[in-house]
Amino acid sequence: MSADTSLGESESAARLSARLGLSFANVSLLVRALTHGSYLNEHPEVREDNERLEFLGDAVLDFIVGAWVYHRFPEMPEGDLTKMRSAIVRNDQLASFARGLELGRALRLGRGEHTSGGNRRDGLLGSAFEALIGAIYLDAGLPAVESFVRPLLEEARDTLLTEISDPKSQLQEWAQAQRLGAPRYHTVQSIGPDHAREFEVEVEIGGEVHGRGRGSSKHNAEQAAAQAALSALNIT
Repeated sequence: MSADTSLGESESAARLSARLGLSFANVSLLVRALTHGSYLNEHPEVREDNERLEFLGDAVLDFIVGAWVYHRFPEMPEGDLTKMRSAIVRNDQLASFARGLELGRALRLGRGEHTSGGNRRDGLLGSAFEALIGAIYLDAGLPAVESFVRPLLEEARDTLLTEISDPKSQLQEWAQAQRLGAPRYHTVQSIGPDHAREFEVEVEIGGEVHGRGRGSSKHNAEQAAAQAALSALNIT
């Protein structure tokens, strides 16, 4: 994989494949999965970015994760199965998987995207992870995707189980039972550069602020604020 040396040399697709224990019969699929649209714009000789692979990977992940959740938690009710699957396939969790794999080291980005830290941004990393899944599927099929993804899911299992308790839903149920209306979330501030933004959110119930929280996304900050409110209100 070529890289502009003025921007720092990216990890090659072949080296990434070896590091991750993947054996691509068609390495060009992996190269495409690592190619962001910004790179395509600056390199007219490159014919395709990773958007189509991202689309395919999203669908494959939905199936793989749904099957894993179903078999891994045989006593879990349908509503919690849905929450668990949603928690896994949302973008910030996929970005977390990508960071664990150090996928950002191998991304092919345009000059502006690289300079602004695009290889550390949740949106780009999550999309690249989906594209990687799409490439593995096309190259080796569902069994290869399952073998690759299963260890990631197992490693994240305990964190995800805690997360599906969903403090926001719990706080909303309590507020409505008390006839206080739905909690309202307000972003107090966002700090840091685009690639490492941190949000601070407060939650208001019945016109009174009951909790504040911080996170790397508004979703995470709202969940933290809801958890703080649950603790302040002694709701278990």
